[in-house]
Amino acid sequence: MKDSDCVEFLQWALPRLNMRWAGFRRVRRQVCKRIARRLNELGLGSLDQYRNRLESDPAEWSRLDGLCHITISRFYRDRRVFDVLGEYVLPELAKSATANGRDVGCWCAGCASGEEVYSLKFLWESRIGPRFPITRLEIIGTDLEPVMIERARRGCFSAGSFKDMPAAWWEWAFERTSGHYCVKDRYRKDVRFRLEDLREQAPPGPFDLILCRNLAFTYFAEPLQRAALERIEGRLRPGGYLVLGTHEDLPSDSEQFEPLPECREIYRLGSASGDGKDMRNLASQKAG
Repeated sequence: MKDSDCVEFLQWALPRLNMRWAGFRRVRRQVCKRIARRLNELGLGSLDQYRNRLESDPAEWSRLDGLCHITISRFYRDRRVFDVLGEYVLPELAKSATANGRDVGCWCAGCASGEEVYSLKFLWESRIGPRFPITRLEIIGTDLEPVMIERARRGCFSAGSFKDMPAAWWEWAFERTSGHYCVKDRYRKDVRFRLEDLREQAPPGPFDLILCRNLAFTYFAEPLQRAALERIEGRLRPGGYLVLGTHEDLPSDSEQFEPLPECREIYRLGSASGDGKDMRNLASQKAG
């Protein structure tokens, strides 16, 4: 299959799936390989034949949708984002939750095989938990791929997942098992994974922190982005935080979210009473 032929096909098919071609440009080869395998399964010789199959068999669109799920993940991906979470955001959330006698809730949407979820857990355990010993971080990760959710629950990873991770975590967070590195049982506490599609579902919440990185605002078409953002906003506490991917932006009319000055990927949802902490102050001082 020629790259140009696959690009033309994706530009035709993705809008019909409420997806945007721009988000797939850099990862298209992964999707094209999957489509080529699907053509072989169906005994089809060209993308034109596959296009005819889609137009005559509506059920095939669901299969194609599944071929377009991107599952790239690794620990501490985008180091600066996690550094800011650990230095400013999580301490502030822990302080507020402790004052109100509750725990901190986090949702990772599109968690893939769980590296992002466990990165937050390790960050909390190493930097935040010791300062707020009576407050827990409860994390739920959701993804629409059953295989990914099963991997996340298993919590065992190969060396390729760790290139961005702080070296010190190796010593206390993992144990070596059959050629993989598995999260120790004590760091699985307060971590859950659920099979859910952000386009249709969301855990009940409310959450203090939601990570939706390299998913909705990369791959979804704008109407679907807005629907996802509305779903996210409905699960986020006033004054809570939303984290996007490095190359993502919110829809242009999302004034209720204010970017953190030190990290444009992190947004704060304005307080319903209008008396939330000024984000400019947050960037210049560490939370207690």
